Amino acid sequence: MKKWKYRLLFAVIFVLGGAVLVAQKIFDSYCTTPLGYWQEPKLIMLEKGTGVYQLAQSLKDGKFIGSAPVFRVLAKLRGVETKLKAGEYEITPQDSMEDILQKITSGEVVFHRLTLPEGLTVKEMLNIIADNEVLQGEITKSPSEGAMLPETYTFKRGDKRDDIVAMAQKAMEQALDEAWNNRDKNLPLQDKRELLVLASIVEKETGVSDERPLVASVFINRLNLGMKLQTDPTVIYALTEGKKELGRALSKKDLSFDSPYNTYVYYGLPPAPICSPGKASLQASAHPSSGSYLYFVASGNGGHRFAKSLQQHNNNVAEYRKKSK
Repeated sequence: MKKWKYRLLFAVIFVLGGAVLVAQKIFDSYCTTPLGYWQEPKLIMLEKGTGVYQLAQSLKDGKFIGSAPVFRVLAKLRGVETKLKAGEYEITPQDSMEDILQKITSGEVVFHRLTLPEGLTVKEMLNIIADNEVLQGEITKSPSEGAMLPETYTFKRGDKRDDIVAMAQKAMEQALDEAWNNRDKNLPLQDKRELLVLASIVEKETGVSDERPLVASVFINRLNLGMKLQTDPTVIYALTEGKKELGRALSKKDLSFDSPYNTYVYYGLPPAPICSPGKASLQASAHPSSGSYLYFVASGNGGHRFAKSLQQHNNNVAEYRKKSK
């Protein structure tokens, strides 16, 4: 072959190679540059069985990508055409075509949160779960009172409501076991069920973190002395069965309402929890403060005043009533 033909061949190869490199750079830039058509993140749902062709067109229609064919080529080049994972995904204005493909093929699905606050009854917790629009399915589980741990739970769209109930039950089992196994010695509690009952009362009596061990100590001291617990939340539970709010102040007549939950009538702990206590109340009941407090009353400032004698308690009650007026 003559020299000029070699030179021509080399020139053609050089030009073609350069063109390929330029095309590759343009392709890479296109696939890694966000379109930025919107300001806030958006959610998309990829149903099970959706193929790359359908996904690419859907993304193009939603203006998440600029070209459906380019997206399909990118998926083919990356070898992930058949690795799309169903689920809900968040697409941000900063996400490029490459980012979107990576999210969907690695399963970076959106997780939602549901919070079950401390001190709710099982019925109230189940109502929160039932009202969540992201979860699916009817609630078929019937947990006993106090069997669900107040906590924030994460889940994916389409998860079952029963799954959240099961998670809350398992979390309570673990938290209760931990509190019981590491409890202070010589507590007047027969088993972890009684610890759960006590913690539910502590949970209802105060929302002040530092007070929980003190409140628990009052009830522990009363149990040790054989005194009635005389705690208002147990009366409210007896009257409402935990199914509704009382909607009024307790009356003197209420304190004599005949129910095993009424600690003004019956000695010892109620037969079951009156709400779902949080971890802090479980720990406070397992590790109550030392001391000989036997009474407490609201201080009028969000907390309580504690007393060792009835006379001191009556003085605290008088002070509270004076502030209330």
